[in-house]
Amino acid sequence: MPADSVTPPRKYLGETVEVKAAHRIDEARLAQFLGDTVGDYEGPLSLRQFEGGQSNPTYLLTTPARKYVLRRKPPGVLLKSAHAVDREFRVMRALFETGFPVPEPLALCEDDTVLGTAFYVMRHVEGRVFLDNAMPDLDRATRGAVFDSVNATLARLHTVDHVALGLGDFGRAGNYFSRQIGRWSQQYEASRTEDLAAMDKLIAWLPGAVPADEETRLIHGDYSFHNVLIHPTEPRVVAVLDWELSTTGHPLGDLMYHGMEWYRPAHCDARGTLLGADLDALGVPSLEAYVALYCQRAGRAPVENLGFHKAYNLFRVAAIIQGIVARALGGNAAASVDAGEQAARVRVLADAAWGYAQEAGAAA
Repeated sequence: MPADSVTPPRKYLGETVEVKAAHRIDEARLAQFLGDTVGDYEGPLSLRQFEGGQSNPTYLLTTPARKYVLRRKPPGVLLKSAHAVDREFRVMRALFETGFPVPEPLALCEDDTVLGTAFYVMRHVEGRVFLDNAMPDLDRATRGAVFDSVNATLARLHTVDHVALGLGDFGRAGNYFSRQIGRWSQQYEASRTEDLAAMDKLIAWLPGAVPADEETRLIHGDYSFHNVLIHPTEPRVVAVLDWELSTTGHPLGDLMYHGMEWYRPAHCDARGTLLGADLDALGVPSLEAYVALYCQRAGRAPVENLGFHKAYNLFRVAAIIQGIVARALGGNAAASVDAGEQAARVRVLADAAWGYAQEAGAAA
């Protein structure tokens, strides 16, 4: 895949733009809702929209004294279980009460007559969101401290007693990887547009390579630097964002998805990769050292099958992108999607995943 096939990343995420035409809301109704439900709200109110690919439109609400953030379901016909802002609000409220770093959730509105779709409002938290995982504008010591804080935050999440927090019904228990492999295998087959030997081999190999333990914890579902807010001037996590995919599942699903920062192939993701980088010069630990530190903090046994987790996560991403390819070829994707470019990403990811599977013992 050509090196320029992915747009070079910005240093930070979180820029705002004028509210897009398709996402405009009734500001007067919103101001009334805030006045009725948020105790410290005082207008006047101004709105901007966060730029980026969030599936739930997200807005910055600014008043003379304070800032808030609003997340809502997008307009239009949606799948029943998709864009569940009520689940986001629920898990964030439970975690906030424990002191875990999430923005303070303030109000949930499930009445579609207010703004057209369900939404919730939370306190705005100042900070930086890194897209480029090499964090090129930080010095070595600061970069290492950011990685350490992100590691500690994930370990802290996975030691939360979600049942005690009232989240025992937040997702299914057990067989997490088996269920995920089955789901994404089916999704891939349903969206297949060409035969890829690596994907076929992964679909055959992964089910039999699933780790034996069936630990269940609260997981974020999309834990990565682009969903972690770092203090404006200090190298520490101040909030974990975007809980749309949160559920209960195996904690190593979160850890090794986050670990893709180290092992994803080059030129297939705007976030970049640490694969092949001089980690010592960057002040970044190896993936093995990072995983070991997480395990120590989370009080769990060392991870012995990194190859399985690498193969599984790259396979999952390849299956997701294959769905984008199929929709683009069927005319059901955004006009900016290049089906050929996305298909090339699938091939690169699948080949890399199969390589890691072979390292984990898969027969050639």
